[in-house]
Amino acid sequence: MATLSKTRTSFYRRLYVAHLIASGVDTVPAITTATGMPRRTAQDTLSALEELDIECHFEHEQGKPHNIGHYRIVDWGPIDATWLASHAERLRQTLGYPAMS
Repeated sequence: MATLSKTRTSFYRRLYVAHLIASGVDTVPAITTATGMPRRTAQDTLSALEELDIECHFEHEQGKPHNIGHYRIVDWGPIDATWLASHAERLRQTLGYPAMS
């Protein structure tokens, strides 16, 4: 397989993380476990979703410390979530992330 550019890798990573969130892998620890990416990369990727016009919100769990909760995709913007779901496995493999168990 050809080497991917940093731009394409970043784009695929953002798409895959959005897919994970929509699939219920919706916390930073869960995302780092599913992908093997460092915590900071996961946090940066979550912040960068807005650059694709994907609206993602953190939803705090009532009665828990301020950083306990999960992420939720509110608006997919120009991204077709159905297409993404059907191509997520290819993105995972391309990025070299471990298979979901």
